[in-house]
Amino acid sequence: MFGAPSRYAAPGARYRDIDVAARVQGATPHGLVLIMFEELLKGIDMLQAARAAHDAARANAAQARAISLLHGLESSLDYARGGEIAENLGRIYREARRLLGPTPGVDRQAALVQARDMLATVSSAWEAIGPMVNANAT
Repeated sequence: MFGAPSRYAAPGARYRDIDVAARVQGATPHGLVLIMFEELLKGIDMLQAARAAHDAARANAAQARAISLLHGLESSLDYARGGEIAENLGRIYREARRLLGPTPGVDRQAALVQARDMLATVSSAWEAIGPMVNANAT
């Protein structure tokens, strides 16, 4: 009874990985960051669902993936050329990592909602500048 869901989880994860890999191969640098945001927001959603279901293993995996994506986003910042924008994004990514991590005395659900809201705002802005970036690239 409890083994059935895991039988389907592995193929689903492989399909997701293949889908992401295919999208990454043809992506522009702007598109790569957009893919990272999409995966990050999905990861936070998975983390929220796993916590609601009291599934610690799935929650830990989703949390680790989300934090890893945040590290990737922050490491892609060019502080020399990005100036104040890069500094502000770095602060947002660090705050999101803090909210996703185990912080004693913090309402976990509220922290996840706050982190997701902050990152969704940045993701929307990133998506909105896509046409300008793509027009300048051609």
